[in-house]
Amino acid sequence: MQHHVKDLSLAPAGVARIEWADRDMPVLASIRERFEREKPLAGVRVSACLHVTTETANLVRTLAAGGADVVLCASNPLSTQDDVAAALVAEYGIRTYAIKGEDTETYYAHIDAAIDHKPHITMDDGADVVGRIHAERTEALEGVIGGTEETTTGVIRLKAMAAEGALKYPIIAVNEANTKHLFDNRYGTGQSTIDGIIRATNRLIAGRTVVVSGYGWCGRGVAMRAEGLGANVIVCEVDPLRALEAVMDGYRVMPAAEAAREADIWVTVTGDINVIDSSAFDAMKDGAIIANSGHFNVEINIPHLRERAVAVREVKPLVEEFELADGRRIYLLADGRLVNLACAEGHPASVMDMSFANQALSAEHMVKHAAELAPGVYDVPREIDERIAALKLASMGVRIDTLTEEQERYLRSWQEGTV
Repeated sequence: MQHHVKDLSLAPAGVARIEWADRDMPVLASIRERFEREKPLAGVRVSACLHVTTETANLVRTLAAGGADVVLCASNPLSTQDDVAAALVAEYGIRTYAIKGEDTETYYAHIDAAIDHKPHITMDDGADVVGRIHAERTEALEGVIGGTEETTTGVIRLKAMAAEGALKYPIIAVNEANTKHLFDNRYGTGQSTIDGIIRATNRLIAGRTVVVSGYGWCGRGVAMRAEGLGANVIVCEVDPLRALEAVMDGYRVMPAAEAAREADIWVTVTGDINVIDSSAFDAMKDGAIIANSGHFNVEINIPHLRERAVAVREVKPLVEEFELADGRRIYLLADGRLVNLACAEGHPASVMDMSFANQALSAEHMVKHAAELAPGVYDVPREIDERIAALKLASMGVRIDTLTEEQERYLRSWQEGTV
């Protein structure tokens, strides 16, 4: 198959939405202009496993402008925007394998199609391509020079592989860039998660108790936006420093089993498994809504919930009602998958502008420096992070100060102290 998308006739609508997103991605557009001139990725095969959205389409256009031969597949069965996938194939000539709602077998068939491309560079959102290459498609390792990873979840997996000596090539952790996690994870996840919950349920957030499991950058963003809409926010954490920070930010902090008794809406953003488990289901009030905004649908123990339910029905698109033996009903959004992409459109283009600028420049960096890098997980080089921040500020019309020679000399010295 040269592609596998839902319906190529959707392409015109996809093009319009891709162009709309591009208007709010000036940093990536400036990189694309340079890539068109310099072709830093000429002859490089890229296999990208990312959420197939309007913003991703503009990243892929940028890679192709730089000379890369790109194949794209979905990094989540529910995150694909079908009109965008169609536009990538029909209008931009990008081999794309992604259909919203695809089953698990199709999902991995699409990943295999990306691996069949014999990539020089892998570009992951969750490390599924890297994991499959290392576990089941080891023949593909021969041509790979390096990769990039977009998510917290993926970086956790890759660092575990590296610690065991299992990772066979260098990967840049795009997620760790300040211009990614400080903005994409916090402002992007915060807004898009609440957007997905509201679109799916049409429930008023004001006056509700919203429980947020995990107070990393994503959890901070969700808590901030829920509070901004008038919610009473409770945070659940296992890290004492993050829990203390949540308290100092003005939120109540308590164990999940206690929070379950109060939750009207519960969002997980931890990257771990079974965060909402049997003890929480025991304590939840009738009508509680549960959703996940972490990468994989393992943060809610859905198999256990299904076993306990005496009846299950879909009451709205992507809203399942689980009736328990005592008559209580619990509502699960998007089968526990990324609620911000399954029920909404994902992060706004303006924050993905920085995240995907990191992806594009990290791919360029990897092509230049892969031979110097041993297998392992690397941070985005500081100069790339700062360049993206500077470009973003310039696009916003914001100017900042620069150090004088005297100030630079002072910061490098140790001789001057109290005067």
